[in-house]
Amino acid sequence: MRNVLIVGAGGIGQRLAKHLAAHPELGRSVCGLLDDRKLPGKGVMHTSDLAELARAGFVDEVILAGPHDREKTLWVVRAAQQLRLDVKMVPDLFGCEPTRQTERIAGIPLICLHEERLPVAGLLMKRMLDVAGAGAALILMAPVLALLAILVRLDSPGPALYTALRAGRKGRPFRCYKFRTMVRSADTLKEGLRERNQRKGPFFKVADDPRITRVGRLLRRYSLDELPQLWNVLKGEMSLVGPRPHPLDDFSAYSIEHLPRLDVIPGMTGLWQVTARQNPSFQAGMDLDIEYIHRWSLGMDLKILLKTAAVVLRGSGE
Repeated sequence: MRNVLIVGAGGIGQRLAKHLAAHPELGRSVCGLLDDRKLPGKGVMHTSDLAELARAGFVDEVILAGPHDREKTLWVVRAAQQLRLDVKMVPDLFGCEPTRQTERIAGIPLICLHEERLPVAGLLMKRMLDVAGAGAALILMAPVLALLAILVRLDSPGPALYTALRAGRKGRPFRCYKFRTMVRSADTLKEGLRERNQRKGPFFKVADDPRITRVGRLLRRYSLDELPQLWNVLKGEMSLVGPRPHPLDDFSAYSIEHLPRLDVIPGMTGLWQVTARQNPSFQAGMDLDIEYIHRWSLGMDLKILLKTAAVVLRGSGE
């Protein structure tokens, strides 16, 4: 499902919005209408809000639904390019039919002004690597996973697995799996530890966290508590490599400039984990996540996986 902003809330824009809302099978969801003119009705926002709305709504595409002001159109196209969005426009055909094939929605023709090029083959290979790697690891490490689950249960009361909602791609929540490393009441005790938070920004971590169990400290030191997330990778909710998924309470504290890190599927490990794991700055981690997204390649993923193995063997987890 592609999230869409429609620039132009006149008759054509309203017609496009209503048709897309009535036909979800077309794969587009309208996040809002933008127009600088004074139009009656609610839900119409100013064009200058484009960037903020695009980030907050994880928008993929902008549709210019005339009439078109040249300067405003150029501004929208440039803003969309900076935001890495596709741009399509309803052309004024003066009552004529186009001679070339164009996309149509509700009988309204659309022409493409800008289209982001996605590395489709590379992304397919990334997904194949995720499935093969996660599947093989789950099979080969099944006895180890069973032993760890038993140790967690013997060490403290409660289930072996801890599941919690995390923010996935485009902010969609998913249930993330981990071996439980804390006491069963850890979530209720979290608020009482907020003043000891060592991280800067919307991220929570304290040294010598009293909620962590004895076995939990060992699991965290070697990142063994993350192994159940291989199941999240198989389900397509996570990747082997990508920005780490944050808890929903951390996600709710994001600023608008933090949202681009959710343009991709989160990962079990990432660039931040292998270069600045001990850095307490949330912004430093954010910058590394954005750098990963912009520089991504399969080769980069493989290098991060190799570096992750070295970090894990050193036992530098907390």
